[in-house]
Amino acid sequence: MHMVNFAQQGTRQMRMPVVVLSGLLLWASGDSTAQTYPTKPVKIVVPSAPGGGTDIIGRLLAKAFSSALGQNFYVENKPGAGNLIGIEAVAHAPADGYTLLFVPSPLVLNPILYKKVNYDPVKDFAPIALAATAPNILVIHPGVKVKNVRDWIDLAKKEPTALNYASAGVGTSPHMSMELFNYMAGIQTLHVPYKGTSPAVTDLLGGQVKGMFSNALTVMPHIQSGKVRPLAVSGAKRLDILPDVPTVMEAGVPNYVSLQWYGLLAPAGTPQAIVQTLNAEMLKALQSKEIKEKLAAEGAEPVGSSPLEFANLIKSDYQKWAGVAKRAGIEPQ
Repeated sequence: MHMVNFAQQGTRQMRMPVVVLSGLLLWASGDSTAQTYPTKPVKIVVPSAPGGGTDIIGRLLAKAFSSALGQNFYVENKPGAGNLIGIEAVAHAPADGYTLLFVPSPLVLNPILYKKVNYDPVKDFAPIALAATAPNILVIHPGVKVKNVRDWIDLAKKEPTALNYASAGVGTSPHMSMELFNYMAGIQTLHVPYKGTSPAVTDLLGGQVKGMFSNALTVMPHIQSGKVRPLAVSGAKRLDILPDVPTVMEAGVPNYVSLQWYGLLAPAGTPQAIVQTLNAEMLKALQSKEIKEKLAAEGAEPVGSSPLEFANLIKSDYQKWAGVAKRAGIEPQ
């Protein structure tokens, strides 16, 4: 009896150095990962078509990462299904830091709007950092006979089938911005979804659709050329680049605010050493003169955050837009 206890005690004593050694090896491995990453090109998936706001910001960051970390960071566009195709591709990618996702806020909208979504926005990703926020701008084709937001609302109430609007896809920020607008203004307009921002804007320019919410990164050139007309900005304050364009609140829809955000994520399980390396470089990049000037000129504001702060934003945004969808009567498709 005593011999058995002694043997068990001896076994426990022998195991202790092994546990300590294992911990040291894990620590050394994590430190090594941070020091050696990246050792090959890194793909940043943008789940929308080239030319949109997400794509523009994603490419600026890829350029900054390539310069800072000595490897090629490149953007691969995977558009379609309200960003679902690209998001799901990264959710199920190896968690090794070589496949990243640069995504706008539809990351949290898709699970609200689709019945079949093969990812969980909270559990399936390792948030790296929030890059920027940007309001959307309500723009219309010049041929639409309205002068302001109040005219748009009045026309929609008078002729419910008169107005349609484009979006970059079901569940994208432009779609939800308009659904929130419709709900709060007490109107209905016909939604025409596209596979990305660029084709939606193309049809708006051609007059096939009457209007849309879109980010300033995409529509400012068309506003400046007179090919579309801005009615209002979706944020809480006016844009410096459009000082004469009111917010939706100022234009007659009290308490309306809808901001799009952009952030960088990796698949869940990506080593924290890699997440921290990318976070540190991203915060530096967002402070660079080139990126700050580019974002400011196009109506977006660089933010930067810790991985935890970004994770908390994802959780809170999910709750907010689930409430909007419920109030607006939007059923999962």
